Amino acid sequence: MDPSLQQALPQWRHHLHRHPELSLQERDTAAFVCGTLASLGIPFTAGVGGHGVVATLTRGRSNRSVGLRADMDALPIAEVTGLPYASETAGVMHACGHDGHTASLLGAAALLARDADWSGTVHFVFQPAEEGYGGARSMLADGLFDRFPMERIFGYHNWPGLEAGTVAVHDGAVMAAGSRVQITIDGHAGHAAMPHLSRDPLLASAHFLVALQSVVSRSVDPLECAVVSICTMNAGAASNQIPSRSVLSGTFRTHRPAVRDLVEAGIRRVAAGIAASCDVTVELEIQHGICATVNTRAEADLAAACAGKLGLPVRNDVPPSMAGEDFGWYLEQKPGAFVWIGNGPARPGGELHNPGYDFNDAILPIAAEWLATTARRALAS
Repeated sequence: MDPSLQQALPQWRHHLHRHPELSLQERDTAAFVCGTLASLGIPFTAGVGGHGVVATLTRGRSNRSVGLRADMDALPIAEVTGLPYASETAGVMHACGHDGHTASLLGAAALLARDADWSGTVHFVFQPAEEGYGGARSMLADGLFDRFPMERIFGYHNWPGLEAGTVAVHDGAVMAAGSRVQITIDGHAGHAAMPHLSRDPLLASAHFLVALQSVVSRSVDPLECAVVSICTMNAGAASNQIPSRSVLSGTFRTHRPAVRDLVEAGIRRVAAGIAASCDVTVELEIQHGICATVNTRAEADLAAACAGKLGLPVRNDVPPSMAGEDFGWYLEQKPGAFVWIGNGPARPGGELHNPGYDFNDAILPIAAEWLATTARRALAS
């Protein structure tokens, strides 16, 4: 990588980090991506699935094609890093490294634009709204794979706790499918000193929370992956009144559809039991969000081979994560692979989605080179 591009990568990232935008609001981020692509002489299409941008490079006579993807959105988190390029938008920061993902994909585009020694078409997919707002599905609904045909697609996520520059490649599941659950429990309000005249939704909620722990521990094969977490509970306004309603919400994560269905059935079974035993009404609302991110074998092997070609350490022994990533929607329709590139030690407060997190600039050239090398190899293989 020439020095000018190596210097530009952190400059691009720092600009994006200073000016983060939430999901569905990435107007200025997309404009920066478009402006940078224009300065590199790379044609692009804006407004794909919202604020998405797709750039395209074609070389030679090959009809082969490949896609590379990065996400662009930030999170509603107030940054506390104190860095000179810290977020200038109150309450919003790049706490997941999407600024680094975007900068490195721009770097890969620059590398391939300057290299005439490949043949085929590369589509660079800059995706909005990854953080739970369906950006991948919006781009697909807007005809991503029809308008920009690609045989397979690749991407990466930075990974704190993994040695900087190490590439973790999974054979199969990488990240989990995520479903949201809301439980509304309706009872009968009453005086705290006369509980026998009420039907207590808080007591029912407590039983529900405890009973829910049996869904994974006693219904799911211990060799499978599943997690159920209730994260909020809202009820009551007075310390001397039993309220009429309690509302709980949370998530459950799985790697396989059959396990997802098993967990959902378990939650519904617990809800029915609590309703009967506590004489309350329990209403369940379950929304299945992102699907699991599952690599295809040949593409995972290709991704690992490209990392090895660059002299990067490759690990195949890192367990998959129960966190979610909507790259899985692409992999439902096309072969591909999603890898993790180590961000370095996860110091306390420096984990993903933490207000003290920061992307490691040292891995920007590594990620850009890996993306570009993977595209070349995918077109040639």
